[in-house]
Amino acid sequence: MKSTDAPIEVAIEGMTCASCAARVEKALNTLPDVSTAAVNLATERATVHGTASFEALRQAIEKAGYSAHPVASTAQETAAAKEKKVAEGIRIRRDLVLAAALTLPVFVLEMGAHIIPSMHAWISNTIGMQNSWYLQFVLTLLVLAVPGRRFFSTGIPALVRRAPDMNALVAVGTSAAFGYSTVATFAPSVLPAGTANVYFEAAAMIIVLVLLGRYLESRAKGRTSEAIQRLVGLQPNTARVHRNGKIESVPIEQVKVNDVLEIQPGARVAVDGEVLDGESYVDESMITGEPVPTLKRKGQRLIAGTMNQKGSLTLRATAVGSETLLAQIIRMVEQAQGAKLPIQSWVDKITLWFVPAVMAAATLTFLIWLVFGPTPALAFALVNAVAVLIIACPCAMGLATPTSIMVGTGRGAELGILFRKGEALQTLKDVQVVAFDKTGTLTEGKPVLADLEVMSGYDANDVLAKVAAVESRSEHPIAGAIVAAAEARALALGSVTQFESVTGFGVRADVDGTRIEVGADRFMRQLKLDISAFAATAARMAEEAKSPIYVAIDGALVAVLAVADQVKPGTRSAIASLHAQGLKVAMISGDHQRTAEAIAKQLGIDEVIAEVLPDGKVSAVRRLRKAHGVVAFIGDGINDAPALAEADIGIAVGSGTDIAMESADVVLMSGNLHTVPTAIALSKATLKNIRQNLFWAFGYNVALIPIAAGVLYPFNGVLLSPVFAAGAMALSSVFVLGNALRLRRFQPEVMQVIE
Repeated sequence: MKSTDAPIEVAIEGMTCASCAARVEKALNTLPDVSTAAVNLATERATVHGTASFEALRQAIEKAGYSAHPVASTAQETAAAKEKKVAEGIRIRRDLVLAAALTLPVFVLEMGAHIIPSMHAWISNTIGMQNSWYLQFVLTLLVLAVPGRRFFSTGIPALVRRAPDMNALVAVGTSAAFGYSTVATFAPSVLPAGTANVYFEAAAMIIVLVLLGRYLESRAKGRTSEAIQRLVGLQPNTARVHRNGKIESVPIEQVKVNDVLEIQPGARVAVDGEVLDGESYVDESMITGEPVPTLKRKGQRLIAGTMNQKGSLTLRATAVGSETLLAQIIRMVEQAQGAKLPIQSWVDKITLWFVPAVMAAATLTFLIWLVFGPTPALAFALVNAVAVLIIACPCAMGLATPTSIMVGTGRGAELGILFRKGEALQTLKDVQVVAFDKTGTLTEGKPVLADLEVMSGYDANDVLAKVAAVESRSEHPIAGAIVAAAEARALALGSVTQFESVTGFGVRADVDGTRIEVGADRFMRQLKLDISAFAATAARMAEEAKSPIYVAIDGALVAVLAVADQVKPGTRSAIASLHAQGLKVAMISGDHQRTAEAIAKQLGIDEVIAEVLPDGKVSAVRRLRKAHGVVAFIGDGINDAPALAEADIGIAVGSGTDIAMESADVVLMSGNLHTVPTAIALSKATLKNIRQNLFWAFGYNVALIPIAAGVLYPFNGVLLSPVFAAGAMALSSVFVLGNALRLRRFQPEVMQVIE
């Protein structure tokens, strides 16, 4: 059962392959106070649920052979962690250059002598073959002892703990090749006749190629986390704050809630806040994915990390530090990147025993060649066993899923799509029906007065003024639309007494002594008023997706008005994009059936569930699931929390800090509904990428381990040199990382529909 405790994030150093991650995960899960632990090789982090202390987790990780420290929590700590990774990349590059420089003479002396007959003769006539072997011994020893030391310092202890990893495979393979060659060089008499051959070049080249793979891998890993790094980089280090009657530049950590800040033209907003003064366009593209700058005026909200354009703004801080929306986004992206998808579970089961299985396969290969191989059997046995050890690559298997998740979720963040839960990235691709809440999701959520028709003998402005006076006492959005319309016409509102709200029907009050009653058709019927005079008008309004509201003055029906909630721009093309993906589209609304169907017809929606109360949305989601399959429900993330939680995938659509992030699996930072089909397409692209990576990682091992063992030799005499095995092993991880990085170029496809 999943723990509800807040997870502990632990940064882990020293993991080099999937087997490492699997062993750390196993060590953590054996602790009594840990309910679940998941280790991510790509992010080099563990996410732990339970009540265990960090110290207990650290000790378990160190006992498994790795080091642990808390995850960076501030921008400075994040920068320090990044510098540490950069320094490690520099060390790997330095070791690679040194190893290559030392290996080149070894490779030329040994392989050149085999490939070019004249070179063999030249070596024999100059330095001599035995001296050549001595030189190769010295150079290879330097390769293993200096740049190759990292494999032995971690691989040998792993062997002692009976928990071999990738470093152990490299250490055993290179030691076998070097040890055999050393015996052949200095004590050839102890070997069977005809088997005194050297493989120094194989031992040295294996180190070079594995280091090359590690270097390319570290660079690629850096690119997979670029989205997070860019988000962290949006936070300025200082802010201009009003202090002691003047404006001071202070470190961002010292800014407090309610501080007043100045945002200069071209500067980034330092904290979340509310505009007190000024007017300017602000680029929010890195937060919402919307490329068009937004005009900000007094009273509007600003988001930390967004870029002010040409105007100056004064704001009051409403959220600082870890409470800003930018900080929340970074946390969500990190959590999603560290998540383990369902598809990963069977990969973990395989990788846990993969390295021991490879060592067993290498041992079996050695014995078979030693017993049944041609002369010199010992040499054949050694070379093929080393090839099996080196070619096996659990690195690719361990990186296949998390790297795609990292790049996919990072690309989503750039497009304004936040996957709060990593599992949503996999489940979203299986969605069969997309259900939208209407108000605030398909529509603007800001009703406006669209129609007003009065009986003969009544003045429209006088009627509107009286209705607005009554509605000014109500908090309903429709009431606000009517009051706004009266204010726009500069109408004077009368004095209101005896106001009463009749739940589900309408409102009534006395305005300057005149009885005013406003409400739906059912309210008029309750008052025993005949509304047939407005039947044609009401029918037209409903066809136009407007909700008719009737007005009675002193017990007589005098007017009908309509308040309409405008459909969001781009909604039709977003729904067309969903249809192009083969999905059913439904709408769940509290509106009258006729009005809801009119909107659905206008937008091309397949199914309408209307006249649904807020608590009925959960039942509606269940009905859709039973009829169609996996359901994604899209709502505003606040009123729709139960339905968002009930759906297979809950998607909250909102803007900025108005999003209720806790109730949804996916958060769309802008109100642009094009991000819904984009999120689904990104899910499909990411899972396709993961499947490609897994196919390569497993297919590579399934195909090449038998070849390395020499299975083709009886048929065509082909054997795989340990050098080529090392090259193939290095390239497999690079291929997986390179394939995952293609997701950075993911672009949404939008259907062009005339709105």
